[in-house]
Amino acid sequence: MPTTTTTQIGTALEGRAADFLQAKGLTLLGRQIRVHRGEIDLLMADQDAIVFVEVRYRRHTKLGDGAETVDWTKRARLKRAAATLLAQRPELAAKPCRFDVISGHGPAESPHWTWYRDAFSLQ
Repeated sequence: MPTTTTTQIGTALEGRAADFLQAKGLTLLGRQIRVHRGEIDLLMADQDAIVFVEVRYRRHTKLGDGAETVDWTKRARLKRAAATLLAQRPELAAKPCRFDVISGHGPAESPHWTWYRDAFSLQ
């Protein structure tokens, strides 16, 4: 029986998060976008805005919500990755941008999602 890796679980959870956000009206533009300065879990559009989404998951919330792990260091990495992507794709840079965090907990097969819209800004 094959073993499921953490990477495979993370990829599946990002897919479930994308499905959740699409059900809320966002459009998926890309997943696991790697740039020189990092990775963007989900790139989505919300009407005219470009949304950089960080996906976090914890099986239990005993130690807090997964969104709490998006500290200043992680935010700085996400901002650098977003700035790099926007420099590479000027058609995106012309639109308003925001950073969202989606945090899941519970069973990985059907997590409960909490969506933090506009969790922090590029500045």
